[in-house]
Amino acid sequence: MSATLTEPNFPFKKLSLEGRAIALGITGSISAYKAADLASKLTQAGASVEVLMTESSTHFIAPLTFQSLTKHEVIVDMFSTHEAEAHVEVARRIDAFVIAPATADCIARLAHGGGGDMVTLTALATTAPIVIAPAMDSQMWENPAVIANVEALTDRGFEIVGPAEGHLASGRWGAGRLAETPSIVGAVRTVLGLRQGDLRGQSVIVSAGGTQEPLDPVRYLGNRSSGLMGFSIAEAARDRGASVTLVTGPSPLATPYGIKRIDIQTVHEMLDALEPLVKECDALLMAAAPADFRPFKTADQKMKKVEIGQKEMALELTETPDIISTLQGGRVRVAFAAETENLKENAKAKLETKQVHLIVANDVTAAGSGFGTQTNEVTLIHRQGEVEQLPLLSKYAVGNAILDRVKALL
Repeated sequence: MSATLTEPNFPFKKLSLEGRAIALGITGSISAYKAADLASKLTQAGASVEVLMTESSTHFIAPLTFQSLTKHEVIVDMFSTHEAEAHVEVARRIDAFVIAPATADCIARLAHGGGGDMVTLTALATTAPIVIAPAMDSQMWENPAVIANVEALTDRGFEIVGPAEGHLASGRWGAGRLAETPSIVGAVRTVLGLRQGDLRGQSVIVSAGGTQEPLDPVRYLGNRSSGLMGFSIAEAARDRGASVTLVTGPSPLATPYGIKRIDIQTVHEMLDALEPLVKECDALLMAAAPADFRPFKTADQKMKKVEIGQKEMALELTETPDIISTLQGGRVRVAFAAETENLKENAKAKLETKQVHLIVANDVTAAGSGFGTQTNEVTLIHRQGEVEQLPLLSKYAVGNAILDRVKALL
């Protein structure tokens, strides 16, 4: 079965930014050029982006850049736009407002209710959630007045992203760099989820990735899981307003914004990390691929060929605990089954032994559905016996489809 990833009539929840109205405010920092990438990424995610600029920001990047990226008029001077009281009208129609970069002056104006430019005036007029991404020299960021202003905005519910630490325009190293685009986009998704998401107030635990069972200090037993399916589910749950904890095996994937991450290596470490979390959680989704066996003994030093003294070596293995069967808790429990044959039969057999409400099964040998792919084609097997075959979708879309079922069960 095949399907395009952008199937317009697919019945599951759309991407969280699709169809959203986002205002992007840009103030006079040298990092203003980075806002072009942010505007582009928000637009690519399906948002309708309106850009507001201060006069000083236009010295760093031209408004035409943003008009070309967003296909919307860029407003710099509220008196030269075609729309009367543009700051109020923009404020009323947006779902979220992100100011990136936000200078110390902009933050001070917002903290004390000041206006004077399109960015701060719109921020004062809107009731939409506001994301602030500061950018300034580290000495400015560490100034007590700036610290107090940021704290005041945080207390009022503003989402502060960054700043990041790194090389600054002054040539120094420190905190003050504009946060990277994925973090800012993640913050926008987070505030929208907390304001409008259907999983607000729910606690969701997701496991991801494979485990590594040490054979010696150098080698381990593991599998090819990248962790992307679990990370995608965690992001989808965050975007729907849930409080998300991600327990993951070794993975190079970046931690999604707004998600608590716990890194583990072995099956026993994953079990130990999950046990206290699961007791009170609303949903547990075990997307991880923990090892079924581990070496019976682990060598203290690296095993050498000369020490082995033979061309073959027999490994003695012992079974690891089945994590989800061991865990007690979770109002809704979802297990995953990565199979290479007899997909439905093998998955159904796990329903009772793992004490779960739903099994998500996939054939890891199928094109676009194995480890390390950006897509997945899964079969959902419900406790009551219903079987749903989903088409090939992005793993984020698969995560939302699973969460639709979890929401119904909750």
